[in-house]
Amino acid sequence: MIEKRKAASNSDIVQKKIHELITQIDEKPVSSENYLKLATYLIKQGSSDQATELLEKAKKLVTHPQDLDYDLAVCYYLQGEFKKALNILNQIPNDDLVLYQKALVFFKIGQKQKALAYALTIKQRDAKTWELIGDIWLSLGEINQAESSYKKIRKEQRTAKINFMLGITSLTQNRHEAEKYFAKSKKQDPKVFAQEEQQYASALKLITNARKKK
Repeated sequence: MIEKRKAASNSDIVQKKIHELITQIDEKPVSSENYLKLATYLIKQGSSDQATELLEKAKKLVTHPQDLDYDLAVCYYLQGEFKKALNILNQIPNDDLVLYQKALVFFKIGQKQKALAYALTIKQRDAKTWELIGDIWLSLGEINQAESSYKKIRKEQRTAKINFMLGITSLTQNRHEAEKYFAKSKKQDPKVFAQEEQQYASALKLITNARKKK
């Protein structure tokens, strides 16, 4: 009963916020800013399809439609429309945000070397950038480079996924250290740990077998 009330309360808050942003859009329909705020909010709520539809319509209404391009490219990426995302990103000057998004798209479509090139071009690298670089290196079989990238993320910023990946990348060199990373990952988020364990089950088996042969 309490959970139902909580869910209803959260739903009311979401609807209220959406209504406020729509009111702001109605007041200034040619301004890009409020469309971007609403699109960002919708994405956070897991409604990337609604955010995409909103921005597509907004491009025909606002004074500066190019201001919506980056966010629309992100929406297309979230929708799995990678070609559309790239078409827009290629029209935007490269800054760190655009380079990151391009790297994400190319990684998703399997062009790993291209993804790596864009990711390594990013100047200001935060935790999500180092995570992406680590993921790309690992997909290329470069375990040491992947581990080095994941370790660039500060300890307090390491998610359950990052700690799991550190476990994977340190497994051949230091089994004891790897087990500590796995334990921390599982404690942080058992669900994420189980998902990653399932995804990398074959890799774990290969690494473990290779270690036994040494």
